[in-house]
Amino acid sequence: MRLAIGLFALLQTSAASAQGWSNVANEPEEKGFRWTDPLWPEFWMAWTPATFALFCGIFGAIAVIGVLEGVKFRDGLERKGVLGLTTTLGDRLFITLLGTAYIFLAWLGLMGQPLWWPLALSIVWGIFCFRKV
Repeated sequence: MRLAIGLFALLQTSAASAQGWSNVANEPEEKGFRWTDPLWPEFWMAWTPATFALFCGIFGAIAVIGVLEGVKFRDGLERKGVLGLTTTLGDRLFITLLGTAYIFLAWLGLMGQPLWWPLALSIVWGIFCFRKV
């Protein structure tokens, strides 16, 4: 009889603990920061942190160029560079952004990921464009 009572008590405790552990799998997992999760899920465009940072960088560069053109270089800072074009700061920014897009697309098409090397190439391209073009 004592054995039966002991087994019954043991079964009750294991059943209670099994019910408690079954809820662990149902709890939502905590997600960390991901660059591909949308910032605003109900918005019409999927603004991820990466796209938001990219567009903020582009518009920030346009703003800096605009302030420089308006305050420091009122004549437009035109010069004739290596390509034989007469360019201003805005033109050089456009050529830099266009070349950067081609660098990244070519890298993705030929090599795939990771994208650290095309980033370095794009920075070198940007320095070249603003110094020599």
